[in-house]
Amino acid sequence: MKNVIRTILVGLITTLTIWNPAMAQACYKQSPAHTVALLELYSSEGCSSCPPADRALSGLKSAAQADQVVPLALHVDYWDYIGWTDRFAKPEFTQRQYQLVSEANSRAVYTPEMFLGTRELRSWGRKLESAIEAVNQQPARATIAIEAGKPAGGMLPVSVKTTAAENANLYLALYENGLSSNIKAGENNGVTLHHDFVVRDWVGPIALPVKAGETVNLHSLKVPAEMGSELGVAAFVRNGKGEVLQALALPLCGS
Repeated sequence: MKNVIRTILVGLITTLTIWNPAMAQACYKQSPAHTVALLELYSSEGCSSCPPADRALSGLKSAAQADQVVPLALHVDYWDYIGWTDRFAKPEFTQRQYQLVSEANSRAVYTPEMFLGTRELRSWGRKLESAIEAVNQQPARATIAIEAGKPAGGMLPVSVKTTAAENANLYLALYENGLSSNIKAGENNGVTLHHDFVVRDWVGPIALPVKAGETVNLHSLKVPAEMGSELGVAAFVRNGKGEVLQALALPLCGS
């Protein structure tokens, strides 16, 4: 996926890291010792087969709160031509889906499509819970700490600290829960769709050299103009093979 650079400061510091004083009252979360599963759903409001997958993702709220999984819904734009323009869709998400399909040696790009790390889940309805549990049994190969401030001026200040024992990349996402759309055209015409964990902004990959105490400070994530009250920040670390070393989600304080 095309790199997105938005005022990123990468600095080498010691393990006695001092966080940005401006973030002193921010929300904070540290990743656990086990690996948190990263689940990416590629969906579209123009796809009649997608609502069941959207509901399955919404059903993972408790698992997300328990640091078992970081669910993310990335809406693609290739169904917009059939009559309904998905307001959550971005071409970058379509590009990422194509990338994951290629890495997984999959046969086709389609919706709804789920990836658990680098693994495509075709039978996610029956295997999702056990697949997540299998990931959780693995010790984490990276650590993540997220600190988020308050949205202001359409931007959200975020700091992320990571450590990894191998060369890797960091990805960040702003997601939103509690969304709904009244569909007036296309395959879902007349249906009200409900969404959670919808990615609204995405940054990455950000290279993470192998050095203890390495930190990445992302100064801002873009907040949507129609921002709701259920926002969160997700971060994950991925190595050169595409393996997800660790993932973490932080609901914003007050959300």
